[in-house]
Parts: sequence; C-alpha cells; structure tokens
Amino acid sequence: MIQIQPKKLTFEEYLKYEDGTDNRYELIEGELVPLPPESGLNSAIANYLFFVLVSTGIPLPLVHPHSCEVQVPILQPGDAANRYPDLVVLREEHWGLTQTRLTITLDMLPPQLVVEVVSPGKVNRENGYIHKRAQYAARGIPEYWIVDRQERVVVILNLNSESGQYIETEFRERNILNSLAFPNLELTAQQVLNVGES
Repeated sequence: MIQIQPKKLTFEEYLKYEDGTDNRYELIEGELVPLPPESGLNSAIANYLFFVLVSTGIPLPLVHPHSCEVQVPILQPGDAANRYPDLVVLREEHWGLTQTRLTITLDMLPPQLVVEVVSPGKVNRENGYIHKRAQYAARGIPEYWIVDRQERVVVILNLNSESGQYIETEFRERNILNSLAFPNLELTAQQVLNVGES
C-alpha cells in the first residue's frame, strides 16, 4: 500500500489553512502540530496578568492571553515557525493589522511583551528557557517573562539592543517585578506565583 505524505506547508499557506475547528497549531518543518489545551493554573496566571496590565491603563485590545500567535525565526531544525505565548502585549500599530487574524508576522514590529508560564516537565522547561527564549530574542521582542511555578520564580528578560541577547533578572517572593516595558507595574513575584493556589 502506498502512503501519501501530506504536503508540507509554507507559513503563507499555513496562514490560509482552515479546518473548521478551533484547534491551535504550531508549524514545525512544514507540518501542523496541534497544541494541547492549556492547564487551569497556566490560564489562571495569564488571566490574572491580563487583569493587572489592563488595570494599569494598558488598552484592553492590546493584551491577549492565549490567543495571539507570533511568527518567529526558525533557528534550528525542529523549531516551530510560530508560537502562542500565554500572554502577549501588542503595540498600538498592531491593532489595525490583526483585525482578520490575531497573528504578528515577521514583517510587523514585535510585540511589547510576551509571557510564558512554564509547565512541568523537562521538554516544557527547555522550550521556555532555551528554544522560545532564543526565538523571541531573534524576533526582537524587547521583554519576555518566564513564570516558573515549580522553581517559584518569575524571570524577566530584557533584550540588549547591542548583543541581541536577553539580560535576565530573577524575582522571588515579595520582590517587585521590575519591568522596563511597564515601569508603573507594582506586582510581586509572589502575587503572580500564588494565583490559583488555595
């Protein structure tokens, strides 16, 4: 029996792909890889950050938990060509560009901030700390937060414009998160990490 290999998609073809479902996919080496549903705790943290950021005056249409897709450079075999961060803060100029599809492509400015809540497991940790970090830096995203419940830390990475690499700072317990993108934010690591805990 002859097996027909599915056609590998370019990113442009992927953007036009529609299967009639609400499934989210990462495009890896031209193939669609379905993303599993988010955990309740990850969603709770992303929703909490959404609420806090909007409460500080960031316009509601610019803050997106679990729904904004970001095209990223492929740096090594096996890298996804797109990511769905747990939370994305867009720029005002993105608003008019994302009315049809909430995707930030490589020809657009990068978002102001992406946040990833690290799920348990070696693969998930490597993804958040290594692969996504490298891709977000290469994409020019100025600030990237890693919320790590397992290690009880929030890591804020700020892009160094000269080296193109992130400079990281760890925040624990009652440390106030020092965000260069949102300097008026008064939020502790503990407040973020305790979301969803009884």
